[in-house]
Amino acid sequence: MDTSLPHSARIWNYWLGGKDNYAIDQEVGEAFRAQFPGVVDLARDSRAFLGRAVEHLAGEVGIRQFLDIGTGLPTANNTHQIAQRVAPSSRVVYVDNDPLVLAHARALLVGTPEGATDYIDADLHDPEAIIRQAAQSLDLTRPVALTLMQVVGHVTEYRRARSIVDRLMAALPSGSYLVFNDSVDTNPANAEATRRYNESGAAPYFLRSHEEIAGFFDGLELLEPGVVPLARWRPDPSAAGPEGDTIALGGVGRKS
Repeated sequence: MDTSLPHSARIWNYWLGGKDNYAIDQEVGEAFRAQFPGVVDLARDSRAFLGRAVEHLAGEVGIRQFLDIGTGLPTANNTHQIAQRVAPSSRVVYVDNDPLVLAHARALLVGTPEGATDYIDADLHDPEAIIRQAAQSLDLTRPVALTLMQVVGHVTEYRRARSIVDRLMAALPSGSYLVFNDSVDTNPANAEATRRYNESGAAPYFLRSHEEIAGFFDGLELLEPGVVPLARWRPDPSAAGPEGDTIALGGVGRKS
């Protein structure tokens, strides 16, 4: 593990207030935040959106299987914790290709005795390998919720990114769901901070347009309220109303 280079998972961990990061991650994270302070809200909104989506799918919809790709470093309210809190028999498979992330996941992400929690060392760019390994823990004849949180932006070409998501969804049965969010290119400060971030040595991240992010849901039945800013996707009624610029968009779609 090269701690002299910034790492996206550790930078996100830093933004979320975690301790699993190094000086270089803090330096890059602070430089990004200086250019665009809203990135901390983005990190928190992304986690909160994931939580609300998983809780809805495990609760009202009755999904019992989750495939979480691009796990990132463990933090509060991870996918299996939310799903198994609602339904203890839920099965969750985490996917990442970073040794640090996998080591932390295996040590910290322990599920309920009734359910199952597994970890796959695989690359998003190889969806067939992900599905092949996931099938060892998940029943792919039954619906699965695929979650992709702020990870597809690391795929350079949009056409390639669409192909990866389409291939993953094609391998899942009818009644499966896509839970997706990525950052948009509408905020100039975020765009400039991302440009500088991509020059830092960390894995580059590419902002998409609103139309491009909506395109990941083509062929799926969108749940209300559709593809929207993260804080506006079924917010907690007791929370303050969403404010600020649109930084990232997310949604949940069902495969017919």
